[in-house]
Amino acid sequence: MMTCEELVSYLSDYLDQNLDEELAAAAQQHLATCQNCRVVVQTTRRVIQLGQAQYQIGLPPDRRDRLFTRLRQAFLAREGS
Repeated sequence: MMTCEELVSYLSDYLDQNLDEELAAAAQQHLATCQNCRVVVQTTRRVIQLGQAQYQIGLPPDRRDRLFTRLRQAFLAREGS
């Protein structure tokens, strides 16, 4: 049976569905009996979903332009130092 530590070490591959059948089955079996790991998996999935939603929204063009202008100015000021 998979341990909590093993599940965490495979978490990224588990969420991306990149585990072989044996490891995926062991992870699912562990999650069926471990509330703490279920919370970790659910929370991680939610954080990923929120990050993807934020990325899709993007910055309005005027804010994006201001941001890049400030970054450019900071970079040029640093080069001049």
